[in-house]
Amino acid sequence: MRWKSQIGLILVVILTDLLVVGLVQHDDVIYRTPLGRIERVTNLKKVPQTDNFNNHDYRAKQRLQIKILNGKHRGQTVSVKNEYSGSQATDLKYRPGQTVLLHFNGTGQRVKGATILDLKRDVAITILVVIAVGLLILMRRTGIHAIVSVLLNMVLFFIAVEIDVQESGYAVLAIFSVVAVLFSAITLALVLGWNKKMMVSLLTTLAGTFSAMLIGGLVFSLTGNGGLHFETMEYVTQNPEPLFLAETVLGSLGAVMDESTDIIVSLAKLRKENPQISMKQLWISGRNIGKTIMGPLLNVLFMIFMADTFSMMVLYLRNGNSWQYAFEMNMQLGFVQSLISGIGIVLTVPIASWLTGVFFKNKGVPTNG
Repeated sequence: MRWKSQIGLILVVILTDLLVVGLVQHDDVIYRTPLGRIERVTNLKKVPQTDNFNNHDYRAKQRLQIKILNGKHRGQTVSVKNEYSGSQATDLKYRPGQTVLLHFNGTGQRVKGATILDLKRDVAITILVVIAVGLLILMRRTGIHAIVSVLLNMVLFFIAVEIDVQESGYAVLAIFSVVAVLFSAITLALVLGWNKKMMVSLLTTLAGTFSAMLIGGLVFSLTGNGGLHFETMEYVTQNPEPLFLAETVLGSLGAVMDESTDIIVSLAKLRKENPQISMKQLWISGRNIGKTIMGPLLNVLFMIFMADTFSMMVLYLRNGNSWQYAFEMNMQLGFVQSLISGIGIVLTVPIASWLTGVFFKNKGVPTNG
């Protein structure tokens, strides 16, 4: 009967996901911004372009016939011109069937003209969200706990950002340090339950993260932030250094939490199966588990960092900048964050092994812990 229940749950999740996507695809009436669907596209002549660095591109124009989908002008058709480049770095080439956000240039009984603001992107985002949520729901209790923890952490994050804005950034590092503690406590309590493993994982996560931050802060202080280009942080209207450190706390927290949980849960299970195991054996086992986990975690951090900066690196290099300058302007701060996170990952291994030995040294782990 269990497999029938699982199949039923899968069908319910799929049907619910399809319903949600369908509703979002036809949610035009809830938008205040005018929406339009591109009915016909006429592509005009392309004009080749070459810059001083021999980069080849082209400019082209389109004439779009757009049907208005909401508001008092619903059903009317408006003609819009669009200019785009072949690279589409700062513009878009549109095609029939796409839904766009519009700004009317002049209105009366009929729309006289319009400008495209952007694509309506909520359908694509919704599809990704419902797939992720659906897969988590199929994992039942564990997946639901993960969804709840993500939602709670999102609420905390937005509250913290609002407080930071209200305080004009004067206490950004303190605010997000508190948020990091709350993130860890909420996530671990929902994933592991309120027990000894959760407490040890929380202590390890915080110790590993803030030890790495302490080392990073000490290095910055001793070197006077030499060589760090905080001015490359885009659109920052507050002191960039503490904001950078706050970003680093949140960036390293996830990897350290993942590693500490894996080590501690494994050691707790080992302790439960063999209550007579010595603290030295726990230490060695924890170190071996950590060696296995460290490599993939460090590579994941590096790949995320590379993916985040790849497009701007290519842009800088294609415009004649040296590798050194492109690295300093785009990758340097992210690379420093990755190094601090890597320090936290390495420090977490001995911290997790030692704390597990201390907390579980006298008796086996209780059944519920």
